[in-house]
Amino acid sequence: MRTLRDINELRSTLREHRQQGRRIALVPTMGNLHQGHLALVTTARQHADIVVSSLFVNPMQFGPGEDLDAYPRTFEADQAQLTETGCDILFAPTVSALYPNGLAAQTRVHVPEVGEGLCGGSRPGHFDGVSTVVSMLFNLVQPDVACFGEKDYQQLAVIRKLVSDLHMPIDIIGVPIVRANDGLALSSRNGYLSEYERVKAPLLYRTLCELRDALEHGTPVEQVLQQGRTALYDAGFTPDYLELRDATLAAVSSSTRSAMLLAAAKLGSARLIDNLSVQLPSAATDASQ
Repeated sequence: MRTLRDINELRSTLREHRQQGRRIALVPTMGNLHQGHLALVTTARQHADIVVSSLFVNPMQFGPGEDLDAYPRTFEADQAQLTETGCDILFAPTVSALYPNGLAAQTRVHVPEVGEGLCGGSRPGHFDGVSTVVSMLFNLVQPDVACFGEKDYQQLAVIRKLVSDLHMPIDIIGVPIVRANDGLALSSRNGYLSEYERVKAPLLYRTLCELRDALEHGTPVEQVLQQGRTALYDAGFTPDYLELRDATLAAVSSSTRSAMLLAAAKLGSARLIDNLSVQLPSAATDASQ
């Protein structure tokens, strides 16, 4: 695996591969890799000849008081894991390379509607930071395909709309959530959990499973969501949101059948997110109107 930091070197390297007709995949990351990230690389390998992974802790997507300085940096371990998983090129630029004029003067990309509410509501500007850096990476790598995890479901929806609206010739592939044996969705931020909190954390997933089952059996939506919020509070979580949306993140209606149950909650200093797909019977959505 080659590790590149220079933009021009990245472009020239990929130009050679492109001229030889090779299909290129991109896996954007912020490092501190786990099996969820590596599943993205494995999926990318199935769809391309050359797999590029980026490693960049993007300051634009962190808000005031968030964990930019504390975000774990594990570069050498990440390199080793990517090499073992079959990544061909690791692009690891500096902040000054991508934002040479500073964040204040940087052009930003805003994706309306789908990036609002949920994580976008509690983290203002977060998805502008995501969509800006991803647009930049798409421009630099010019991939045929890019892989993103379904754990960050709203982020995946933002990227899909970005690509569609700007007519980018990139196939976006969502990769299913990778979970620990106890059900906790793998996340770089799980490292913030204390030993006690790590034991309790899988309750978020188990709660979502119970709520999904209730929804699929026709229990009214608002009743289920209120029960879920109460259960999370009682278990020691501080819910940020617990919502049911359709697959495009629009509000559910009486005609919605395929929906997404989405949650974010703090446990200690860690902010955990998770989601489950739900198949709604007509009675559930009708009862919520």
